[in-house]
Amino acid sequence: MTRFFLSRRLPANAAGQPLRTKHNILVRFFVACACWLPLVQTAAAANQKPNLVFLLADDLGWADLGCYGSAFHETPNLDRMARDGVRFSTFYSAGSVCSPTRSSIMTGKYPVRTGITDWIPGQEAPNRKLVQLRPRTQLPHNEVTLAESMKTGGYQTAYIGKWHLGRNGSLPTDHGFELYLGEDRENAGATDNIARLRQRLESTDRYTDFATDFLEKRDPSRPFFLMLSYHDVHTPIQPMPGLVEHFQKRAGTLSGPTPERPEHDGRTRLRQDNPSYASMLAAVDISAGRILSKLKDLRLASNTIVFFASDNGGLSTLKNAGPTSNTPLRAGKGWLYEGGIRVPLIVWGPAVTQTGSVCETPLISCDLYPTFLELAHLSPLPRQHIDGVSFAELLRGGPAPPARSLFWHYPHYHGSTWTPGAAIRDGNWKLIEFYESGAVELYNLSEDLAEAYNHAASNQAKKQELLQKLHNWQKSVQAQIPPLNPNPESSAPPDVKEKKKKRAGNRQ
Repeated sequence: MTRFFLSRRLPANAAGQPLRTKHNILVRFFVACACWLPLVQTAAAANQKPNLVFLLADDLGWADLGCYGSAFHETPNLDRMARDGVRFSTFYSAGSVCSPTRSSIMTGKYPVRTGITDWIPGQEAPNRKLVQLRPRTQLPHNEVTLAESMKTGGYQTAYIGKWHLGRNGSLPTDHGFELYLGEDRENAGATDNIARLRQRLESTDRYTDFATDFLEKRDPSRPFFLMLSYHDVHTPIQPMPGLVEHFQKRAGTLSGPTPERPEHDGRTRLRQDNPSYASMLAAVDISAGRILSKLKDLRLASNTIVFFASDNGGLSTLKNAGPTSNTPLRAGKGWLYEGGIRVPLIVWGPAVTQTGSVCETPLISCDLYPTFLELAHLSPLPRQHIDGVSFAELLRGGPAPPARSLFWHYPHYHGSTWTPGAAIRDGNWKLIEFYESGAVELYNLSEDLAEAYNHAASNQAKKQELLQKLHNWQKSVQAQIPPLNPNPESSAPPDVKEKKKKRAGNRQ
């Protein structure tokens, strides 16, 4: 159309000037429209609110995906998503267990501000040196959540899968999601352990069905925010029929452990070789592929941004029969070493301008809230996501957010043998403080990703600097520090006390 009108030769007078006939005026009008139309369309596209999809895995480790270096697991869909998007190498969960991180995603705040500092409802830790603090057991209703902000901004909001931020009055539909299909509804019909295990085994595929059904039946006049939160790859580790057989064969081809490649170091699993775990991860990968394919089939891919992340590091400690390895990172779920808090993050979609790139800027799950708002062209709400900063510009190839310290506060005992403590990352330096022993460890992550060389004794100045920053932050957020247990014996449940009496009697 543009070429046709621009190439027309207009009637002219003797001086060669175009005649101002009615025909010529109409021609000029259509030429102007044709020239401006692409600019108007471009501006409209720029102002059009994108759809947002967030895929959240449970307990998936930093090194579990092929695009993050796994040689045993197979994740072709997520690897392709990374090739066509951007992969973040230094993204952190705000907690080393699930509920704290999930609260940070919903609020943009460090978990200590919401009071959800352990997985809900927490666990007993009798007869320990320190008192086991109790976390808050539901997301506070006075928090303005990510979903509420998206809904206020005109978005359809849907949550599918694991919530783990409270029940009975504190479900996703109580915090801004219009649709919720998840664990509580699924478990309501389960009357025995076998039924619950069967539901869990089928949950990834069923939740993906729910998600694709939502995409097909959504209101096309409104943008949407869809969150699909998997149960996988959390324990219990269950072989996925039709998938596990392939990994059993692969595991059979692995050479035995050697001094250079041992299976474990006495505390942590050092190699990935669990077929059942690999099959669960493959189910998550297939789900992600189905979601991306459905977006393309419905012609939504050009205006939909997809995030994929995990809520904490992979379970690798041997006390819990850890099914995966986070090597080269140290430890795993429950610990504030890198293996417990550094997780995958992949972003795919039109917001990514440098596809196939790897971002090394340290970011944390609190940052997701303001990032989603900026991508959705919604006003920032700094009083809500007080700790998070948007990294939307990074997706567009722009500058990183200003450098800052990152903090973790985990004042609880955990089954992975973690004891209460806290951590700070400042630049390339990371400090961990353990409350029970009073020990402080200092690592330079730029040269020691495995956190093997403790600089606390040799670099007292940096140790004191980071320790002071950590303590100042803890005071500012009113973090609870577990006190000494005045009577550890009295804190033990009756059955524990009885067993101790019997053992004492036997020794006599």
